Amino acid sequence: MLLVFDAYGTLLDVDAAARQAATEPGMESLQKNWLTISQGWRDRQLRYSWLCSMMGKYDDFWQLTTLALDATLEEHGLSSDQKIRERLLSLYIELKAYEEVPKVLTNLKASGHKLAVLSNASPRMLKTAIKASGIAKYFIELLSVDVLKCYKPTLSVYRLVTEKFNCAPIDVTFFSSNNWDVAGASVFGFRTIWINRVGVSWEKLPGKPDHIVKSISEASNLIGIGIK
Repeated sequence: MLLVFDAYGTLLDVDAAARQAATEPGMESLQKNWLTISQGWRDRQLRYSWLCSMMGKYDDFWQLTTLALDATLEEHGLSSDQKIRERLLSLYIELKAYEEVPKVLTNLKASGHKLAVLSNASPRMLKTAIKASGIAKYFIELLSVDVLKCYKPTLSVYRLVTEKFNCAPIDVTFFSSNNWDVAGASVFGFRTIWINRVGVSWEKLPGKPDHIVKSISEASNLIGIGIK
């Protein structure tokens, strides 16, 4: 079975950079509001990608990540603190995987499944993060939107998978923690599993997840019994 994973927020913990930075000396400004900053940073990062796609303009995901951080720090009155900015960026380029991810990927690969990643990240950003998190060895392909110069959930992005593996959409099981990503993949024709860690309701979006789970571990259990 071909199993394709989104990277950021699905395999990689997007709050890990701000969480860690807030515990370090000289980062006292982050201690009380690190989560708010992290969430604002992530929201802008995604919003910028959608707007760029709508306008037919492309800046790679690392550039958007940097711009989103700058805007968020400015919003919190921290734009003049270059130490915080540089530390957050250095941690973000090497985000940690969620705790359960390595074990799940080990089991899935050992069971004979083909594993790949489909991400908004630029090739360098994606390769660096997946390697730093210690999970690169599990994947046979890291697919980036960079080749198309547009972002998910543009449907042509999901076609990268079917073209690379010469398969039909229905042959792909796609995992993402992002509801808009699941919606796009579902409309394209993938089987979809929404990793809904925070238990929010499904938005009124086109398409719908085939399964909703709370963790990657729970999602892997579905693979073990066969997805229907």
